[in-house]
Amino acid sequence: VVIKRMVVITWAPPFFSFCITWQRLLHVVCRAQLLSFSVSCSSAVLEAAMAEANGSSSEPVFLIFGRSGWIGGLVGDYLKEKGAKFEYATARLEDRSAILADIERVKPTHVLNCAGLTGRPNVDWCETHKVETIRSNVIGCLNLADLCNSKGIHMMYYGTGCIFHYDDDFPMNSGKGFKEADKPNFTGSYYSYTKAMVESLLKEYPNVLTLRVRMPIVADLVYPRNFITKIIKYDKVVDIPNSMTVLPELIPLSIQMAERKLTGIMNFTNPGCISHNEILELYKQYIDPEFAWSNFSLEEQAKVIVAPRSNNLLDTQRI
Repeated sequence: VVIKRMVVITWAPPFFSFCITWQRLLHVVCRAQLLSFSVSCSSAVLEAAMAEANGSSSEPVFLIFGRSGWIGGLVGDYLKEKGAKFEYATARLEDRSAILADIERVKPTHVLNCAGLTGRPNVDWCETHKVETIRSNVIGCLNLADLCNSKGIHMMYYGTGCIFHYDDDFPMNSGKGFKEADKPNFTGSYYSYTKAMVESLLKEYPNVLTLRVRMPIVADLVYPRNFITKIIKYDKVVDIPNSMTVLPELIPLSIQMAERKLTGIMNFTNPGCISHNEILELYKQYIDPEFAWSNFSLEEQAKVIVAPRSNNLLDTQRI
C-alpha cells in the first residue's frame, strides 16, 4: 500500500496537527495536538489491498442507521464524497423486523450504527426517560448487532468514551490514558450507564467494532452538538483536559476500519487532550476578541446539572 503524507502545519505547544485546507478554528484547535493523523492512503491501492485481504473484489455497500443524527449525516456526506455505495436505513432500532427488512432490501456488506439517544438538550434528559434510553441505547443496538451477526455482516458502532473518569489509578494530567481493555469506571449519568452496558455486551459479538467517540469537534460552529459550539454558549465552564474526537479527521479512518472489518473496541479520539480553557482562548484569539467566560469547580457545576459528567484521557495506541 502506498502511503503519502498530506501537508500539515504544526504549532507548539502541540495538540492536534491538521490539513491546511480546513477552516481556521478547527485548524487552530487541531494544530495543537501531540501527533498528526494527517495521513492519507492512495485510495485505489488501499481498496484493492483490502479487497484482496478480505478475499473479495466486490464493491462495499454500506447501510447507515442514524440518518437524522449528527454523526450519521457526516458519515453519509463522507461516503457520498468518496463515491461509495450506501443507503440510509428506514427502520428504528427497536423494530427488529424492520431492521431485517432494511438489510434484505439493501444487502449491505457493512452496517454503520450511528444511532443512539443522548437526550435534549443534553444527557440530563436520560435521567427522567430511562425506559426510552434503554430501548434505544441497549435493546436497539443489540438488535442490530445480533441481526448483522446472524447474516455474517460487519457492524461498526459509533459509541462513546464518556464511560470513564479520572481517579487515583488514572490521575488528571498524568498522561496515563484508559485503554480499550480497561473496564468503564463512570456510570454517573444514566446515559453513560447504558453506553457502558451495551459496550460490554457488544464485546461478545465477533462481527462488531465499537468506536469510543468523545466530545466531537467540527469546523462549523452552527452544529449544536459541536463541543466548541456548546461551551461558547455556557456562562461558566469547568477547566479539565479531555480526549476529543475531531470528526473530519477520524470519520475517514472509521470507514477504513469498517472496510478492513476490524473488531473489538477502539478509542476513537485524537491523541492527547485539551482543556476547555485552551479551546476558549483559541476561540477568543481567532474568532471573537471580545469573548469572555469564567470557570467554576466540579462541585459548583454539580449544583446546576442533574447528572455528573465524564472527564478522561483515552489511550490512542491502537488507533
